[in-house]
Amino acid sequence: MKKNLVFIGAGNVATHLAKALYKNGFSILQVFSRTELSAKTLADEVSANYTTDYNTIIENADIYFYCLTDDALPELISQKALPNGIHIHTAGSVKMDVFEMNRTNYGVLYPLQTFSKNKEIDFSKVPLFIEANNEFSEQVIKDLAMSLSQKVYTVSSDNRQKIHLSAVFACNFTNHLFSIAQELLGEVPFDVLLPLIEETVEKVKTISPRKAQTGPAIRKDNAVINKHLESLSFNSDWQDIYKKLTRDIQKES
Repeated sequence: MKKNLVFIGAGNVATHLAKALYKNGFSILQVFSRTELSAKTLADEVSANYTTDYNTIIENADIYFYCLTDDALPELISQKALPNGIHIHTAGSVKMDVFEMNRTNYGVLYPLQTFSKNKEIDFSKVPLFIEANNEFSEQVIKDLAMSLSQKVYTVSSDNRQKIHLSAVFACNFTNHLFSIAQELLGEVPFDVLLPLIEETVEKVKTISPRKAQTGPAIRKDNAVINKHLESLSFNSDWQDIYKKLTRDIQKES
């Protein structure tokens, strides 16, 4: 039987997760956000009620999803006793025991993906990392996760934190480098780099990233490296990034 859900938070993760669960037949009873527009927008998309008052969150849901910033999560959990249901956060770097003093059944469902509200995601391809404080909660969370994705893994809080750190390097830092690359292109459109980016990703599907590395750093082509550093003289931060990445790549060669 499908569970009744409440979403605490209405940001990027909450939006994609709530919509995916709604499409899979789950009933979203309520959406909470301190921002009324965010709460109402998501609630309308999943046929739910909404509230901006945490004290009015309903207490008879089967599952409560906490899709909040890492800093907001502990504070909000402690504000209201919710004795019923299973309580699940979606953060990569927050340990499961954040619920320990205030909830009975709880766990984690961490989706390893980058989410933007207006960019559709195929949840069936998103790796989901789960954890729970007891067998009952774990089975419920696992069943829910498997209704969404073909890739569900049970991991500890410590291992999940390592996965999240890895994701920051693979996604967030890489995206920042894309942003720098776009600035350096000037009036040349960013899409000239897309075939290069796509081929870089394709290669690491079949060979290790270390073996796939190319470019002046791995070749120790100091003439090119020095020209690049000279070209970056207008921005010392970018120069520093270039130097540090070059040194780190050369350590592996």
